[in-house]
Amino acid sequence: MDVDEDARTIGRRARRIREQRGKSLRVVAGLAGITAGHLSRLERGERALNSRSLIVALADVLRIAPSELTKLPVPAPGDGDTDAAVETVRLALLAVNHDQPGGQVVPVETLQTRVTAMVDFRCRCDGQAEATVALPDLIRDVHTSIAAGRDVAELLDLAVLLHTQGTEGWLRVVGAPLDLRSQAVTLAQQAARNRDTPTALGIATARSVGVMLSAGAFELAQAALDSVTVPTNSPESTQLAGMLALSQSLVAAADKRPGDVQAPLEHAAELARRTGEGNAYWMGFGPVNVGLWRMAGALEIGDHERAVAVAEGLNPAVHPNRTRQAVYWVDYGRALARVRGRQDDAVMALRRAETVSPLHLYRSPFARDTLGELVARSCHDAVRRELRGMAYRAGLPV
Repeated sequence: MDVDEDARTIGRRARRIREQRGKSLRVVAGLAGITAGHLSRLERGERALNSRSLIVALADVLRIAPSELTKLPVPAPGDGDTDAAVETVRLALLAVNHDQPGGQVVPVETLQTRVTAMVDFRCRCDGQAEATVALPDLIRDVHTSIAAGRDVAELLDLAVLLHTQGTEGWLRVVGAPLDLRSQAVTLAQQAARNRDTPTALGIATARSVGVMLSAGAFELAQAALDSVTVPTNSPESTQLAGMLALSQSLVAAADKRPGDVQAPLEHAAELARRTGEGNAYWMGFGPVNVGLWRMAGALEIGDHERAVAVAEGLNPAVHPNRTRQAVYWVDYGRALARVRGRQDDAVMALRRAETVSPLHLYRSPFARDTLGELVARSCHDAVRRELRGMAYRAGLPV
């Protein structure tokens, strides 16, 4: 159990660690580049700590990994059997990393069907239970089949998709520890290097960058993006190139390089105009997805009014993956929470996210911090009841 049951948001965990380190609020704030009043509001939960760059800055001052601030509390909210499933996946990844996958040799056609079904379950949000059950055995069987030495090229492509859109995607949604997500993308990168095609390398890089961002490894993420080039000679490869451009923009925003944010965004937008709405490799690239990443970049640099303006020009229902629809409502709620007079709308947006995918609300550190901020500031009775219900289900103190 958490030593401090109140340390269930990023800011409150930062306060607990700061006090354990014997560091003053004023010193930590100054070294992190913010005012003492700002840090005080963050620590009291009156302000959501939802910028990657600030999380990394505070973690550096406190001499901890960023994941120590963003990790889920114990017990995790909305658990069901999720945490037990995470441990089952951990054992499967550990077995593969020790060259003892312990699965079965399965025909590549059968594995293609199983990987497709598992990723479809995850992207629809209504099949989390099915994805949870299928994933560990699928990991073991794919790698056992690769080791058997037949249809290796096709199986390597499957391994890349499995560990990016399947394993790491599921682990991220359920709030699994960063080290476990890193293991998944490492397996994807290994398979991609063995396959050695621009597509495989591009897919693995796109997902690994997300893990690097969570770890605060901004320079490493940029180097990974610089190392891969995907041609735009087919609709599928054009969509993949667009996703890598979006990643370039978000890395620049998190790394506080504002001059490098816009150009890759506009390149992605131009590619999206050529492709229209697509879903190559389950990435959902298209004009709506470009808008979602514009929102993410605006949130990262603290331009909440811009994020709201972008959100209100999008129709998230057009996006082919409900996982991204859930992200839209979370990010829209995060932005609205910071716009004067829009707190009630923020609550309703987060409630929409909960109806699409509860785990996206309960286990996202940014969503949870926004809920905590809204609870601290809410005064409208009807909205407060709705908000407190969500906060309770997310395992926050109410």
